[in-house]
Amino acid sequence: MKGTGKKVIAAVAAAILFATIFPTAAHADNDKISEIEEQIRRAKEEKEQTEGKIGESKEELENLQETTEGLKGQLNSLNSDLQEVSDNLAELEEKIKAKNEEIEQSNIELAAAREVEAEQYAAMKKRIQFMYEKQDYVLLEMLFGAASFSDLLNRNDYFEQLSKYDREQLELFQATRTAIEEREAQLEREKQELDALKVDVEAEQSRVAGLVSQTSGKITTYQHEISDTEAEMLEYEKQLAEQKNNIAQLQKELEEERRLSQLAAKSAWRDISEISFADGDRYLLANLIYCEAGNQPYEGQVAVGAVVMNRVMSSVFPDTVVGVIYQKKQFSPVASGRLALALAEDHATAACYRAADEAMSGKTTVGNCLFFRTPIEGLSGTQIGGHIFY
Repeated sequence: MKGTGKKVIAAVAAAILFATIFPTAAHADNDKISEIEEQIRRAKEEKEQTEGKIGESKEELENLQETTEGLKGQLNSLNSDLQEVSDNLAELEEKIKAKNEEIEQSNIELAAAREVEAEQYAAMKKRIQFMYEKQDYVLLEMLFGAASFSDLLNRNDYFEQLSKYDREQLELFQATRTAIEEREAQLEREKQELDALKVDVEAEQSRVAGLVSQTSGKITTYQHEISDTEAEMLEYEKQLAEQKNNIAQLQKELEEERRLSQLAAKSAWRDISEISFADGDRYLLANLIYCEAGNQPYEGQVAVGAVVMNRVMSSVFPDTVVGVIYQKKQFSPVASGRLALALAEDHATAACYRAADEAMSGKTTVGNCLFFRTPIEGLSGTQIGGHIFY
């Protein structure tokens, strides 16, 4: 009975001692899981915000495109108006040109009429002057030169008809001149009206051209805004893709941490004294320490060796140094070939060998940590140099 009691007490003491030595494993794993879950929550919030921004950008883009299409329709209408006004202006200019030609022709006709009138007036004036100066001679010539009374009457009638003709011709030329002057005045008035209409049409042309320019400027501005919004939306979509990828990575990390947590929970631990080292383990461990932490503080080199030994002592990892180091996808220098090169040339320093010796003797600077990596946001653990041990 006494022997049995002692065994029970020893077992309880061993359990208490084990819990005392490795008190933080499950707690640390739970903290890491909580931190990754919090990272995922924040990442999802950021993703939702980015999706909201993409939605806003799409709505803004649709509004800009709709406005631009409306402006393009307005521009087409304005261009049609401008073409119509330009055609009207060209027609007016042709009319003004024709009116100027008519006025020029009227001026020529008026000058000719005035010249004829002046000639007729001069001829009549000479005849009247001659008759006035030679009145007695003309009368005597008519009286005595007539062959008969009938001839006398005929000569008198001739003079009367000649005077009447002069008056009629003078009146005709005066009437023609007056008509031409009136026509010229009418043409001038019509030309003034055309000139005034041309001014109005030119003003309308200038107004419509201004609207065309203004609308074209607005379209250009909106097209720039569309380009900027499209670029902005592409950036958001790129950001969203990165956030989704980040969430996926965090999900993977979360699953991995959960897996590691479950492994740690199932892990049974051996004492360092129970490990049998093979020839070459020290050489192998020292060169791994060199590859992983050759540029790190000595404490960090011991920590890398301790992680390897913790795995050897854990029931969920291989139970030899060789098995732990060459376990698939565990230590990057193995996959990259750096460890093979270091082993071939023995790159391990004296400090690396000393750290390997301390780790193989059971010394640890990171408790029972089974993993290490470069720091990432949200990862908690013991940081030594450029590594986080957890």
